[in-house]
Amino acid sequence: MRSLNERIRLGKYLRTTLVVCDFIVLNIAYFITSLIEGTDSQFACKMIWLAANLSLVASEWIFSSVHSDRIIYADRLVLNALKSVLLAGCVFTSLLYAFDIYDVPVSTCCLFYALLFVALSLWWVVSRSVLKRIRNLGLNFKRVIIIGGGPTGEAVYDQLIGDSGYGYRMLGVFDVERPASVKFKGCYLGTTDEVADFVHLNKIDVIYYTFNVEEGAFLAKAMKVADEEGAQFVFVPTFNRFLSGNFTPSSVGYLPCMVHALSPLHKRRNQLVKRIEDLVISSIFLVFSPLVFIPIAIGIKMTSPGPVFFRQKRTGIFGSEFVCYKFRTMKVNDQSDSLQATENDPRKTKFGDFLRRTSLDELPQFINVFIGNMSVVGPRPHMVSHTVEYSALIDKYMVRHAVKPGITGWAQVN
Repeated sequence: MRSLNERIRLGKYLRTTLVVCDFIVLNIAYFITSLIEGTDSQFACKMIWLAANLSLVASEWIFSSVHSDRIIYADRLVLNALKSVLLAGCVFTSLLYAFDIYDVPVSTCCLFYALLFVALSLWWVVSRSVLKRIRNLGLNFKRVIIIGGGPTGEAVYDQLIGDSGYGYRMLGVFDVERPASVKFKGCYLGTTDEVADFVHLNKIDVIYYTFNVEEGAFLAKAMKVADEEGAQFVFVPTFNRFLSGNFTPSSVGYLPCMVHALSPLHKRRNQLVKRIEDLVISSIFLVFSPLVFIPIAIGIKMTSPGPVFFRQKRTGIFGSEFVCYKFRTMKVNDQSDSLQATENDPRKTKFGDFLRRTSLDELPQFINVFIGNMSVVGPRPHMVSHTVEYSALIDKYMVRHAVKPGITGWAQVN
């Protein structure tokens, strides 16, 4: 068995070097900020310098994968740099209060962390490019084998050899029999019984296990081989045979599981962005709405008796019911909650027909958007009775209620 220290020595020194360079980048940003603000400013003092450096410690710990993940793209690096800087900024602010420093201008702190974000993003992208060049030269590579030559094994193979700069040296695949895939032609290493000897003789760094659990009689043995040889063992679950869609890792207590996300809006970050967008758009519209609402209200009142607004229960997110607002386009009747309007519906008023043709009757729904039970963009809300009817006729109909209903959606523009 090889020593673990022998296996990880270069990687450890490399990560340490990259982390040290992160702090050098921070101090360069600090120095530039001090020059801009003036060396006699409150920002250019030892306690603030110490707080700035300490603020990066938490980020380096939480976002350590930036320097350890071999397959990571530039957009993810920039996003992680933004998250790292935001976290560092929060820690920095807390440390200033802890050090009883209250007179540092907010503009100075913003300048410092803006510079840090730009510098850190550039450094991470450039360092990643340099590392890829080093690995292309045959340095800092990892020897890898795959156990299982099925579709999942093929997917792992494609990822690992997608770019030689990732630093993976693919030695081959083991399976109970020779894989049928042409991708593994020439790199079949043998049956699962031969894995232990091969790992020992070839100093394998990573073992990717891609058999199904129900086919995994060799799983425990493969893990034992990895432990004995100091290799990293990676179990890749096979989902593609029986699952489709967007799954995210989760847990039930200590039990790991995969959750099927019906919509990207199940992520809180996306929910927040969309809600802010809805609030901004609906607020701007409602501020100027009297310019449109008052003339329409006068037209409705002059053409038929009854209220200006038509209120009706509709089906919202997760099947909940809410009161949807529209301008009234029909004469007051008892069938509004059960009978859908037709092209030549006698219940429609002439002015109401104009509102429907121009979709102006939908404008009060910006009130629903502002309240939060609708969105600007989303599937149109249906009457409760129609939801009951269509859900029995259309497969996966209720999936449309995984998001908030909208004023406009795919059906309205196609």
